[in-house]
Amino acid sequence: MSIGFVGGGRITRVFLEGWRRHGELPPEIVVSDPDAAVVERLAAAFPGVTVLRDDNARAARQDVVFAAVHPPVMKAALAPLASQLQRRAVVVSLAPKFTFAALRDLLGGHDRLARVIPNAPSIIGAGFNPTAFGPGLDAEGRDAVATLLAPLGRAPEVPESQLEAYAVIAAMGPTYLWFQLDLLATLGREFGLPAPAAAEAVNQMAIGAARTLAESGLTPAEVMDLIPVRPMADEEAALVAAYRTRLTAIHQKIRPA
Repeated sequence: MSIGFVGGGRITRVFLEGWRRHGELPPEIVVSDPDAAVVERLAAAFPGVTVLRDDNARAARQDVVFAAVHPPVMKAALAPLASQLQRRAVVVSLAPKFTFAALRDLLGGHDRLARVIPNAPSIIGAGFNPTAFGPGLDAEGRDAVATLLAPLGRAPEVPESQLEAYAVIAAMGPTYLWFQLDLLATLGREFGLPAPAAAEAVNQMAIGAARTLAESGLTPAEVMDLIPVRPMADEEAALVAAYRTRLTAIHQKIRPA
């Protein structure tokens, strides 16, 4: 099964590294990107991968083709590729906003389609990559996509209508947390903890906090009441308002027209 990536940016690197770390990097991969610097970095990092500058047509001639471009350039990147696709190729969009109907139109009626909302922790096999399969994709095509996603973490099948919500909550979610976790580790060092101890404390705290909320059987209010001191209590209302305002706006922006 040969793999093509139209676009060689961050999420392509995440997938390639995730596969490599688990010893499951497909042997035949073609990546195309218009940016010479991106091509150079990927070629250096993954010497067994064919990385080309601005040759989307070759990437599109593979068995499974990942459309790894942002929504604003999706039309320009995919529309010229309709004639390059193999009849049995599976095209997997990694972007929100473009529905199966829109992708099918862009690709001249090609309907062997899947959509995945990728998650950066896939780089260590801890991803959460919600997946929807187009109505024209048979069991063989679905299995091919599932096989490729398996080393990257969980890939639950979800309705297409939910993908944009997952994009805001799951795909972008780490960005809401990582800077705060890094700050806590930094403060731990400043307060006298050795760097490894500070990192371990923050890591275990974050994992435990998430599991407690999900697995304790307590309501969110009861979970939050487990700790009597809440140093950030005065700022919580402002943070909640910021989350609601910004994330609702993002969700509206990426929803299909």
